[in-house]
Amino acid sequence: MYKIKEKKFLAEKTYLIKLFAPDIAKKAKPGNFVMLRIDEKGERIPLTIADHDFETITIIFLVVGKTTEDLSKLNKGDNLLDVVGPLGNPIKIKNYGKVVFVAGGLGIAAIYPQLKALKRENRIISIIGARKKELLFLLDEIKQFSDKLIVCTDDGSYGKKGFVTDALKEIVDKEKIDMVITIGPPVMMMAVSELTRGKVKTIASINSIMVDGIGMCGSCRVRVNNKIKFACVDGPEFDAHEVDWDELLKRNSKYKEEECKCLK
Repeated sequence: MYKIKEKKFLAEKTYLIKLFAPDIAKKAKPGNFVMLRIDEKGERIPLTIADHDFETITIIFLVVGKTTEDLSKLNKGDNLLDVVGPLGNPIKIKNYGKVVFVAGGLGIAAIYPQLKALKRENRIISIIGARKKELLFLLDEIKQFSDKLIVCTDDGSYGKKGFVTDALKEIVDKEKIDMVITIGPPVMMMAVSELTRGKVKTIASINSIMVDGIGMCGSCRVRVNNKIKFACVDGPEFDAHEVDWDELLKRNSKYKEEECKCLK
């Protein structure tokens, strides 16, 4: 059992939960994730380790389905049945030069541990976006570890009006960028990939459907450079210019009908 030590409401339908999980916390690195299950009848879902200390791990989630809705109803002192991790390959921490992070939606939580780690040896520009102001979170935390922070909203309710790709294009056209790292909705990452193709090396963190998180089920398969890879054990980070985005988008929408039925 994994006890909830802290719970916070961060933004519209977005929550932070800090779990007591010392064995996982001691080994966690930026880029890792966990698979969790609330109870015996619950499904397994993958969530990024957004932060950790010596005893706890922090996860941030958006209420989009039955499991995340149930998770949002838990409070401090409640327990989760299973938490497995750290899973996935951590990012390579080294001196790249000038790195631009591009994140949207829940990807904002996933870039935080990565930019915090890379800030030690790199100049960091962070571009984060959401549909509206009410969906933004971790602004102060990301700003603390960024040399420059650009916030975009579709409706212009906060920061620059427009998409994260608009802000990225301005930077790529004006400055020499050594690396772009993008995390968020696949359609956003695909747009980032197309914008930087032939210009800047770009890494995307693939959040495909997962069941076990250890490469056994095959649900998270993604085609990279025309080869089948598994996001859970080969990723989650891949060269964005080698990902078959059309196939990934189709796979991620496979269970939309079932998800809608569960919520009803």
